[in-house]
Amino acid sequence: MTRIISLGDGFIGCSETLSQEILAMPQARVLIVEDEKIVALDLEQRLRSFGYAVIGIVSSGKAAMAKAKETTPDLILMDITLNGEMDGIQTALEIQRIQDIPVIYVTAHADGVTIERAKHTGPFGYVLKPFEDRELRSGIEVAL
Repeated sequence: MTRIISLGDGFIGCSETLSQEILAMPQARVLIVEDEKIVALDLEQRLRSFGYAVIGIVSSGKAAMAKAKETTPDLILMDITLNGEMDGIQTALEIQRIQDIPVIYVTAHADGVTIERAKHTGPFGYVLKPFEDRELRSGIEVAL
């Protein structure tokens, strides 16, 4: 029998059986599309600490399209400012024409025009930089 155990302060622990079941679940596979290397590496570290598999880091729309086609990630974390001709919003639209992959924008762009453009792509989230772990993690959990 599996039991959920409340440990107070909003934290819930679980029995050993449930812990083993959770650990046996396959990891969600995430593609990071980010033009700033240090931000990309920080995102990778955070995702791995959350238990997700990072299947690639790319910095341009063209590379993101190729990597998404090659690996079919469960989720894409997409910056809006990218290297190359396409921005993250254009890249998300192109990927969505071919594949049904949830996208969460992780960006510093909070202006109304950019948010309005992003809304038309049907994103699963819009996380503003700088962000806390809980903001990123909750956005990912909802998207998956």
